[in-house]
Amino acid sequence: MKLTPKETDVITLVAAGYSDKEIGVHLKISYGTVRDYVDKIILKTRARNRTHAAMLYGREHLEWFLSIQQ
Repeated sequence: MKLTPKETDVITLVAAGYSDKEIGVHLKISYGTVRDYVDKIILKTRARNRTHAAMLYGREHLEWFLSIQQ
């Protein structure tokens, strides 16, 4: 799956357990913008929800996913 750099930033933080509000603060974007990115990521990954999208992205990028779990 091909995500934009900003979508990659967002899904990384979703996978790390950040809330939309925390993601917005961390990336200096609004809560609504975070929601827009999450919605786009869910569509691109054909996921059921944000958690499923993070899992799918993590599966495709396993080395990355394991690094954020430590």
